[in-house]
Amino acid sequence: MHLEQIGALKARISALDGELRAASRASAEATRLQTMPGVGPVTAMAIEAFAPEMTAFRNGRGFAASLGTRASGTTLGLVPKQHSTGGKQRLGKASKMGQRDIRRLLITGAMTVVRWAVRWAVRKGEARDPWLNAMLGRKPRMLVAIALANRMARTLWAMITREEDYRHSARA
Repeated sequence: MHLEQIGALKARISALDGELRAASRASAEATRLQTMPGVGPVTAMAIEAFAPEMTAFRNGRGFAASLGTRASGTTLGLVPKQHSTGGKQRLGKASKMGQRDIRRLLITGAMTVVRWAVRWAVRKGEARDPWLNAMLGRKPRMLVAIALANRMARTLWAMITREEDYRHSARA
């Protein structure tokens, strides 16, 4: 009986996965977002469906911060909390509040990019992305993934507002 239920669930999941992939191919914005490494159909459709209107943000940092907005209105998330006073900046930890689904998907995609960057560096002995390689040399992988997710959120904001495909950095 349990094996039949598992089989039925597998069939239902694969059908939903096919529908999601078809919907992401039909959407021009979702197709554009998938040109960025670490962004797949699920992430692209989640951003298209659940993210606030991108024109509401002045810059990509605002979008990255909105992925962790508290009910009180303070913004946290993929950007660190600031405890600044008197011209001296003190940055705290990134919070886990706010738009959890999109933030979780971006961090998962960033972990995939980090994993591939490590494998590429081990195999080839060179870095595809100098920024990512330098970060991996100094910081733990999870922290690098969160920083990369922040960078991805900012880039996604730029891609959506400018209606452009992903462009690799000139240094990479």
